[in-house]
Amino acid sequence: MGMTMTQKILAKHAGLDSVRAGQLIQAKLDLVLGNDITTPVAINEFEAAGFDQVFDKSKIALVMDHFAPNKDIKAAAQCKQCRTFARRFDIDHYFDVGEMGIEHALLPEKGLVAPGEAVIGADSHTCTYGALGAFSTGVGSTDMGAAMAAGETWFKVPSAIKVNLTGKLRPFVSGKDVILTLIGMIGVDGARYQSLEFTGPGVAELSIYDRLTISNMAIEAGAKNGIFPVDDSTKAYVEGRVNRPWTAYEADPDAEYERTVDIDLSQVDCTVAYPHLPENAHSAREGKDVQIDQIVIGSCTNGQLPDLEAAAAILKGKHLAKDVRGIVIPATMSVYRECMKRGLTDIFLDAGCIVSTPTCGPCLGGYMGILAAGERCVSTTNRNFVGRMGHVDSEVYLASPAVAAASGVAGHICHPEEV
Repeated sequence: MGMTMTQKILAKHAGLDSVRAGQLIQAKLDLVLGNDITTPVAINEFEAAGFDQVFDKSKIALVMDHFAPNKDIKAAAQCKQCRTFARRFDIDHYFDVGEMGIEHALLPEKGLVAPGEAVIGADSHTCTYGALGAFSTGVGSTDMGAAMAAGETWFKVPSAIKVNLTGKLRPFVSGKDVILTLIGMIGVDGARYQSLEFTGPGVAELSIYDRLTISNMAIEAGAKNGIFPVDDSTKAYVEGRVNRPWTAYEADPDAEYERTVDIDLSQVDCTVAYPHLPENAHSAREGKDVQIDQIVIGSCTNGQLPDLEAAAAILKGKHLAKDVRGIVIPATMSVYRECMKRGLTDIFLDAGCIVSTPTCGPCLGGYMGILAAGERCVSTTNRNFVGRMGHVDSEVYLASPAVAAASGVAGHICHPEEV
């Protein structure tokens, strides 16, 4: 029996000719990632184990993005611990205030992930890099600590689900709508510890940024990872960013899949995930009775330049509805600069929004947009669990940047065609 894309990458990194679903393997890693929340725990485990060196200072990335700039004394202490560790081992890829970004947008932008590589990170949305044809997945901080020393870790080889994409996206519809539609179809545990492998002619209709969003939220379907084939869009993105050899892997024609899910992109509409699960998918056209208090446009899922351009196109010449707060968060400093150069920042400010430094802040209920009891937010983030963005009696509605912007103007959940 042939292998899937994910299985081929894992076999290569395990030094094996082939692997099968369910097999336990030890695989070498191309990159180990941590942030200011998860890295301190990893450092503690690293030191408790008596490690005194890292496996490769060029293959570790530490990104201060969750509570940076520091929101309180505890956050400052966490970042200081990471900073001290990075200096001690001369870590090449340490990103702090002024040079940082939201980790899962920053690493692809900096060329730190390439097709065919194996990446782990102490953050569940590390699966983002499957958009580039890499195997990437989130792990616990203990695994991260060991991997910083050993340069390898163990995996149970996942089985796979084939997601066959056909057709073309309609106006205003984006990768966020595609992944919310898929999660609505299979549920938040529909791909539990499986690889979501996206195939079909519809892949070519998705930009690399659509794919980053879709891969990012593979974990919201319970998947071990999400992965896309390497095509011309992938090659164009990594060209000039990645300065090392890389390998594109393709699934074998006789690769085994648990099942196939078919999605016609032309049938996907602007979609909103209602509280309190990403699988609670509804058309944005159904939201006229859902009054909102806040919109958040940004995050590792939807803070890229095309995301902010989509929001700005809706907001230009308009203003947020009375009593609606708008928070815009460019995912990296590069995106931040481009927003200013292209006049997007002025559009956001004129519409009544604020524009923040890159941060994960509101997505995990950290800071920069906490909700009070009874408040509702349309957010381009990736989770809407109970209390995710603040009070347990608040509500988060997941949507694309276009839908979030339109909803902010309307004062209720709204399809972009309706503003």
